[in-house]
Amino acid sequence: MNSDASWIEDLKRYAIKRPFFKEQSIWAVWVYRFGRRVDVKPFGTVRQVYTAVYWLLFRIVETITGISLPKDADIGPGLRIWHFGGIFIHPQAVIGKNFTLRQGVTIGNRVEGGPVPTIGDNVEIGAYAQLLGGIRIGNNCKIGAMSVVLCDVPDGATAVGAPARIIIH
Repeated sequence: MNSDASWIEDLKRYAIKRPFFKEQSIWAVWVYRFGRRVDVKPFGTVRQVYTAVYWLLFRIVETITGISLPKDADIGPGLRIWHFGGIFIHPQAVIGKNFTLRQGVTIGNRVEGGPVPTIGDNVEIGAYAQLLGGIRIGNNCKIGAMSVVLCDVPDGATAVGAPARIIIH
């Protein structure tokens, strides 16, 4: 799916009129999708200019919203961020479609240069949850607020706690 189609799916998840005026998180999603569109442009001056614009927008939106959503992360369509602030997604993260997250979430590695999570479709991440290392979060999973997930979570499961444990499978 291309970035334009993904953007349309993202907007559907917000389901309100004029989300740009009501939810700051959409700014980060838009800049992310813009960056993905820039990356498919042919190499040359136009791409260089768009890349410079992307990085300026990325830093402004990251500073204002507290959402670090780099264009190198692979995120499927239907991204929904419910609350902004303190969100960090590692550039190498792979995330499926219809992904929902809330404030304070970190998706990253445990050690510098280490592996990062792969997350399936239809996953919801609660506030302040941390997903760290080369783990796999299956499809249709829920991660509870303030959970620290350091191991795989199978399809359809719910994980809570620090460290996280599976409570529903």
